[in-house]
Amino acid sequence: MSFIPVDEPRRFQLVVFAASAGGLAALTNVFAQLPSDFALPIAVVQHLDPNHVSMMANILGRRTALHVKQAEAEEVLRAGIIYVAPPAWHMLIAPGGVVQLTHTAMVHFVRPSADALFESAASALGPVIAVILTGTGRDGATGAAAVRHAGGVVIAQDEKSSAFFGMPQAAIESGAVDYVLPLEDIPAALVDLAGAIVHD
Repeated sequence: MSFIPVDEPRRFQLVVFAASAGGLAALTNVFAQLPSDFALPIAVVQHLDPNHVSMMANILGRRTALHVKQAEAEEVLRAGIIYVAPPAWHMLIAPGGVVQLTHTAMVHFVRPSADALFESAASALGPVIAVILTGTGRDGATGAAAVRHAGGVVIAQDEKSSAFFGMPQAAIESGAVDYVLPLEDIPAALVDLAGAIVHD
């Protein structure tokens, strides 16, 4: 199955992920199957306890061939690196792929917010790939619409493979999702989409 319509080639700049309850296991599963030469940077919002130091980057880094790090303000996104939003900070993407961290108000009662990441990435970079994994609540649905409007592609985890279907379901119900996939099929879809180029 190809995820690149032959009459609609794109050039993507970034993959953005959203996850909440059950997300660490889901993210680990996806990242473990991505190749070391994956062509795009990846930015991740996982809802975390803001009162504890996050070990998420270390945990994910043990299971993937890609480099995983907690995002830092003003760094420039680079292909093959997974950037994890720090607890209690929104991660935004500015033009040029520059990371910005902000402690502004919560969105949907969470910080970091997937909506904030998705909307900023779509605004700054144009077509990006958004992936919404297991989680409760609605975070990511509004951002998915922004990604779709900017020419990007949105993938949602299917209900059967989700520990909690709230976030994927909200995105699907928004009408912004292009593909609803079982978790095991998402890595291959990302590899396929990351290779899309625009023909002159």
